Amino acid sequence: MKRTLLLLGLLTCLPVCGADRPNVILILADDFGYECVGAHGGISYQTPNLDKLAAGGMRFDFAYAQPLCTPTRVQLMTGQSNIRNYTHFGELEPSQTTFAHHFRKAGYVTGIAGKWQLGGGFEGPGHFGFDEYCLWQLTRRPSRYPNPGLEINGKEVDCTGGKYGPDVVNDYVLDFIARQKAKPFLLYYPMMLTHDPFVPTPDSAEWNPEAVNEGKGRKLKHFADMTAYMDKLVGSVVAALEKNGLREKTLILFTGDNGTGTAVTSKMGVRSVRGGKGSSKDNGIHVPLIANWPGTIAPGRVCNDMVDSTDYLPTMCAAAGISIPEGPFMDGRSFMPQLRGEPGQPREWAYCWYAREGGAKAQFEFAHDQRFKHYRDGRLYDLAADIDEQNPLPASENLDVRQKLQAGLDHFRDARPAAIAAQGGGKIQGKGKKAGPKVE
Repeated sequence: MKRTLLLLGLLTCLPVCGADRPNVILILADDFGYECVGAHGGISYQTPNLDKLAAGGMRFDFAYAQPLCTPTRVQLMTGQSNIRNYTHFGELEPSQTTFAHHFRKAGYVTGIAGKWQLGGGFEGPGHFGFDEYCLWQLTRRPSRYPNPGLEINGKEVDCTGGKYGPDVVNDYVLDFIARQKAKPFLLYYPMMLTHDPFVPTPDSAEWNPEAVNEGKGRKLKHFADMTAYMDKLVGSVVAALEKNGLREKTLILFTGDNGTGTAVTSKMGVRSVRGGKGSSKDNGIHVPLIANWPGTIAPGRVCNDMVDSTDYLPTMCAAAGISIPEGPFMDGRSFMPQLRGEPGQPREWAYCWYAREGGAKAQFEFAHDQRFKHYRDGRLYDLAADIDEQNPLPASENLDVRQKLQAGLDHFRDARPAAIAAQGGGKIQGKGKKAGPKVE
């Protein structure tokens, strides 16, 4: 009996042990809301590669992020709500443990390529667990699109000759996949697209390969071009996995860091959705989520469970068989069971504490489920009937919903550490330069 149990244990462990451990790729689009993806019902843009990933895997219709980029990136990487560890915009507090730390400790090769905006200079990515990087906005803030300035493994690299920043980063991603195909790897790909300025891509008729800066612009046709180009780059990542024989051993997660920019209005059928970046409303926090892993995730699945940006760390670790310490400060909940077709432990509510520059108090704070949203000040909205939150429900109504969502708020009532609230963010000591203006 003991030998049988031991054998069963070894067989259970095989998919996450040694060279057969799965790869994990997390792709984060910049300023890209739920309404922009065809698979989610968007009709304004061409997203064939994302739609194909959704058709071959699982899409989540109720995935949420923070209203702005840095707050989401901090939650995503640490699995903790901003109320616990967010200090100020453009910084990740140096004491924090990220998903890259967990993967590197487990023997994975860890890489990051794209937009950083978390401080720390050249030493920052390594300090937070990444073995190698190709990044924009690490030590400075030059152009990211035509002829960009990047930081690649400790060096500032200024690209010329008509190079396009997202292409340079994507080429690094494809090279990383090819170089590391014999080892299990974690690849975090926080894309620069589709953040404004909305400017031509190399596929646009107005593309200017001689441009020396990204300029300014919010032409919606260029946002559409940028969306199509982002989708094309995602498709090239999938193709690289197939070329290197890694497709069935790689989990791909695609999501957005916050709602679309406010200059963009998109269509979901007959409904118009204005981008809500920076807003507490649904259009500020509702983001796409697509998961694809052939042979593990059944095709054509749709999940209506809520996913919060704290949930990626435990989910990715679960996919790789990496144990993480349980404790009161891990706010994320793994949705790996749902990816396997199991019930899992769906969230009853998701929580948002948001203050762009940190500090002791939130600009807004709420708990919500798929239909209702309850603010700390007592306002309750029925999003099914009032998506723009114009008419709070009477205090005497929906008492069961209020009680459930109030429990979410109460869970975090005293969660803001005094030391975090008082400081302006720690600094990683090293030779790297300070990043440029934090205006994202």
